[in-house]
Amino acid sequence: MPQPPDAPAPAPVPPSGPAPAARHPVDQVLPPARLGLLGLQHVLVMYTGCVTVPLVFGAAAGLDTSTVGLLINADLLVAGLVTMLQALGVGRVLGVRLPVVAGATFTAVTPMILIAGEYGMQAVYGSMIAAGVFGLLVAVPFARAVRFFPPLVSGSVITVIGLSLIGVAAGLIAGHDPTAKDYAAPSHLALAGGVVLLVILISRFTRGFLSQLGVLLGLVAGTLVAVPMGLTDFSTAADADWFGLAAPFHFGAPEFPVAAVISMCVVMLVTFTESTADMLAVGDMTGRPLTRKDLARGLAADGVSGVLGGVMNGFLDTVFAQNVGLVGMTKVRSRYVAAVAGGILVLLALVPRFGEIVAALPGPVVGGAGLVMFATVTSVGIATLRKVEYEGTHNLLVVAVAVGVGMLPVVAPSFYHAFPTWVQIIGGSAITSATLAAFLLNLLFNHTAAGGRKTPAPEPEARHDDAEPAAPATG
Repeated sequence: MPQPPDAPAPAPVPPSGPAPAARHPVDQVLPPARLGLLGLQHVLVMYTGCVTVPLVFGAAAGLDTSTVGLLINADLLVAGLVTMLQALGVGRVLGVRLPVVAGATFTAVTPMILIAGEYGMQAVYGSMIAAGVFGLLVAVPFARAVRFFPPLVSGSVITVIGLSLIGVAAGLIAGHDPTAKDYAAPSHLALAGGVVLLVILISRFTRGFLSQLGVLLGLVAGTLVAVPMGLTDFSTAADADWFGLAAPFHFGAPEFPVAAVISMCVVMLVTFTESTADMLAVGDMTGRPLTRKDLARGLAADGVSGVLGGVMNGFLDTVFAQNVGLVGMTKVRSRYVAAVAGGILVLLALVPRFGEIVAALPGPVVGGAGLVMFATVTSVGIATLRKVEYEGTHNLLVVAVAVGVGMLPVVAPSFYHAFPTWVQIIGGSAITSATLAAFLLNLLFNHTAAGGRKTPAPEPEARHDDAEPAAPATG
């Protein structure tokens, strides 16, 4: 029967079958303008920390300004590629697929300096390649053994990392030659102090995004002040190319001394400890808890950074804690924001002249900013140690011995001079020795019957898949 002209149209019949599942915020692609701005924000938050590693290493290894600029560009290239790898992933093999940003880890600085002094730059990058391959091989076992690296171990190690690098900041500020005429010159100390003060004032009196740029603004302002003081020399930047990429193996064919390889492999394990804590934190923030398979893929990406860094004259990368904090503050959970940040880092790496400018920053300026950053790392370690249970355990002793053993080569650099070279490289690294001490003592006291008390790993709830969740013990 025909319908009257004014009769309402029949209601549409809903399609049969289940409604499509909503895309998780981690997997959402934001509008291009937002992606670009938020990605740039991630780069600005982590940039200073990323380039400080080649600046510190280059100065300590006695490299010229042009070579340091090359290291900076290689550092940015590797960080950008690994960041994109972590955010986007490669099949079921690589990448945690979370909004994390990778950057050069301070953990490797001291061992690299020692290796460079003993064996040369070819051994530095040869041992880095070996450590990268080692990381790829042990990523899955480490993800399964993560309960042996609880806050007791990671907190002790991170504390020593920060404490050991404060001396590096002091060397940048005062100089490395006590007999030099301008060693610890009051003007240099005042310049570094001004940078520290500016960082404090920005943190205290600004809010939001601006407050996150304190270190970067301190570097810029300090450099401007250093120009009339005669502490800057940007002449090499004028001769550098605007665009280009450093050739692989700039220092020659890689070499693989056994002691250097062992030391860098231990560094890779420490890097795994750092990245694990940060990836677990981001998983909680974004509402996508990690499984052990997720964690293994993220750690394997750290291993890739070792291979890429060794070939391209870069550095080992870890997940940057600064960017973890930015995710928590902005509540932006899209992993594609991190991927854009990685792309920006790659673009910056292709501008050698920019790397030369950054490499020419005055030592007192970099040292002042570094002092704040290194002390912040120490504070993060102390905050991590607050999660440790001390009552009725031997955990306080574990922390005490690990920190004490780790600080020995810092306060007494010649402590192991009578030992073979391989012992000096392993024991002479504050971070390596602290990691070994904390790991072994944690096993002794918390994972053996002889320790008197075991620290059981918690049984967290599984995620939406069939993989076991990754969650370290809290003891």
